[in-house]
Amino acid sequence: MDKKYILIIGDGMADNPVESLGNKTPLQAAKKPCIDALAAKGEVGNVKNVPEGLPAGSETAILSIFGCDPAIYFTGRAPMEAAATGMKLKAGDVAYRCNMVCYEDKDGPLEEKRILSHSAGSIEGEDSIALIRALWASPAFRAAADKAGMTVRPDPSFRHIAVQSGADISGIRLCPPHDHLGEAVGPILPSGCANAETLRQLMVLAHEFLDHCPLNEQRRAAGKLPANGIWFWAEGTAAALPDFYERYGKRGGVISAVPLCHGIAALTGLEMIHVEGATGELDTNYEGKVAAAVDCLQKGADFVAIHVEAPDECTHNGDLAGKLQAIEWLDSRVTAPFLAQLRETGVTDYRLLMLSDHKTLTATRGHDGDPVPYLLYDSGKDSGFGGVYDEPSGMAGRALASGVSLMDLLFERECAHHV
Repeated sequence: MDKKYILIIGDGMADNPVESLGNKTPLQAAKKPCIDALAAKGEVGNVKNVPEGLPAGSETAILSIFGCDPAIYFTGRAPMEAAATGMKLKAGDVAYRCNMVCYEDKDGPLEEKRILSHSAGSIEGEDSIALIRALWASPAFRAAADKAGMTVRPDPSFRHIAVQSGADISGIRLCPPHDHLGEAVGPILPSGCANAETLRQLMVLAHEFLDHCPLNEQRRAAGKLPANGIWFWAEGTAAALPDFYERYGKRGGVISAVPLCHGIAALTGLEMIHVEGATGELDTNYEGKVAAAVDCLQKGADFVAIHVEAPDECTHNGDLAGKLQAIEWLDSRVTAPFLAQLRETGVTDYRLLMLSDHKTLTATRGHDGDPVPYLLYDSGKDSGFGGVYDEPSGMAGRALASGVSLMDLLFERECAHHV
């Protein structure tokens, strides 16, 4: 059987030292015996996935990991997410992420309210879809959306996609909501151009409708955060990415609950693999992801990627215990059973790359673009490294100046860039 190549991304699991963990990072504090055993025989280094001057987020970091230089190919996050749904953006179209968010319950204008959750408390998919459809059906909002040329594609999570036709976003400033949790929203509402005021007014109208609609009152009564607002961000025009097979000579699939990852797969010619029960949260279907990855390789793929969003979402939600649990489950419910099942199916020759796409900081609940540790393991070699997988080990190892070189390393090509 030909050699297999595996990528595992623990989204946002890299971090800085946390005082409550004895000044250890979550990666240092979490119990991850399988991952550390791979590190002991593999290579641990550090890589900068986010180029200077670009947003510190998965939209740039995961592009880099898949070999697409964000300085060349990044046109915005939302167009890649739109690609995951099969949407085709036309000339003049602008796609936005349209999050369901939670603002604090208080009287006064929207500008004075703080944003409590970028995901409306990780709102359930059915509630999120019902609310976004009700919003677009409400007369006042629908009239304003039609005037703005704005439509929406509901997603079974908090991550809807909005598309605006004939829009000018020159100079626009839209802020990622997860980077401003706990802040008053006035200074971070859309700004920078005339169209920003259009988006701002849509957000105000959405809050007026959603704040006390029946479903949100039910959520409050049940002790849940209301999804009492929408948030436009991640703007961009149509994206085009290089073909993965033409570049690397490998065919494969991407397993994720996050539209961004599936959009990158769609745009590079990789298979989008959906797993029932994959939520992008701590309660995701880890076992289903493992089964799908094994199945992908058994069907002849050379390469499979497993993306786990939970560490990132837990950090945004201020859930340090959840972040630790997510890392430990990445070890015990993904990595260990996946490698065991590979052996059972006769796959013994493989290379595995594991890393965090970016740091998500417990201290701020936001992203950071500093270098993150990577782990590269080859089943046929023993490096004798003897160490573990965490940030200090990564910083003591080889430094890759760009995440674009990671696929070259994984596929044993000799054009990796490092410093």
